Amino acid sequence: MTGAGTLPKRPFSWRFTTPLYLASILNPVNSSLIATALVPIAQGIGVSIGQTAALVTALYLASAVAQPTAGKAAEVFGPRRVLIAGILAVAAGGLVGGIAQDLLTLLISRVLIGLGTSCAYPTAMVLIRERARDAGLDQPPGAVLGGLQIAGVATASLGLPVGGLLVSVWGWRAVFLVNLPVALVTLVAALAWVKADGPLARRGLREIVARLDVAGILGFAAAMLALLVFLFELPTAHWWILALSVVLWIAEILWELRAASPFIDVRLLAQRPALTNTYVLFGLVMLCQYVVLYGVTQWIEAVRGYSESASGLLLLPMTLVSGVVIAVISRRNLVRGPVIAAAVIALAGSAGVLLLDSDAWIGLVAIITFLFGASTGFAVAGYQTALYTHAPPEQLGTASGLLRTFGYVGSIASSAITGMVFHERVSDGGLHLIAWIMIGVSLVLTVLTLADRSLRS
Repeated sequence: MTGAGTLPKRPFSWRFTTPLYLASILNPVNSSLIATALVPIAQGIGVSIGQTAALVTALYLASAVAQPTAGKAAEVFGPRRVLIAGILAVAAGGLVGGIAQDLLTLLISRVLIGLGTSCAYPTAMVLIRERARDAGLDQPPGAVLGGLQIAGVATASLGLPVGGLLVSVWGWRAVFLVNLPVALVTLVAALAWVKADGPLARRGLREIVARLDVAGILGFAAAMLALLVFLFELPTAHWWILALSVVLWIAEILWELRAASPFIDVRLLAQRPALTNTYVLFGLVMLCQYVVLYGVTQWIEAVRGYSESASGLLLLPMTLVSGVVIAVISRRNLVRGPVIAAAVIALAGSAGVLLLDSDAWIGLVAIITFLFGASTGFAVAGYQTALYTHAPPEQLGTASGLLRTFGYVGSIASSAITGMVFHERVSDGGLHLIAWIMIGVSLVLTVLTLADRSLRS
């Protein structure tokens, strides 16, 4: 392990980055890994398939709240401590899920996995920032941030083929138990190669609560959960839940304006519109990506008759292309060019979905996922560089987690869209309606991106 006061000649060697990348893979893969196991789980524990959908919801809800919370905890307690705690939570969640006999225990497992995997990205960003500072660098090498995003975003669609393989060979429990060996390897790597945090300052409970802004975290969690529950319940619109969310958000903002150490620095977001725009635009990109991931996947299986594993393979170009684009673009630390390319390509891909029908060449699906993979790659590389540039160093953990939260809001909104359109049945007409919605979102994304002057700086 590297000593607290020294750095190796290559501060961003594979030893430093490996545990960060391994930990970051766990959240996106677990997000999609469960999809291929829902039917076998329903049969195995004797519940309806509709009830097992709560396993998807549980991880998203936990992750959306936990990402910025983990970032704040990393700023207070130290990133390595929070990272290790998260890895242990993932292992516990995998074990609980692997031995579960009922839906409630599986839900607890998914929440633990969501909480644990959410610690990876914000702590990694803080560790990378500290490493760059200790090495005398204004910014870390672009390839380091790019590798983190390949691990943390581009791997999302890997969960479908991997989950299909695990379920077909070892059964549905394998999608939970697979977290154990991965968590163990990641834990050993983190303990060996991530520099230990400094000693914790002696603080009383009241000071810790104030520095964490526990009230702000609870307010954010309540407001976010209300919003996400409203989205998940669509097409049944419970307007009172949305109204409750609005009230809670107002209360949260008023509290954060008064807090000495705010969880969400509202004043900072108002003073730095570039940071706020980064969040909103990233959420819109993720909405488009996940509409393809969810909507097109359902159409491939229901209308074209492909199996879960086959449909997962058709989506592999999205992962491969986004990874290549991130690797190439992130090395140059660019923002404006990549995010404009992301918006325009998303618009082209959305229009391409209109060409899909029951008689269309199936290769069109691969081409469309290729386009969305490129769009995701450009967006992820550009917006992460923008985040690193515009977020204050002392708040990078929370800011990084909040970026992921906006991505989750986009993904959950995409689930709501596909749920409303395919509520009765999956059809060509429904897919084309989704395409028009995606075109509208992509147009908004393109206009906002071109109008954002902060991207020029």
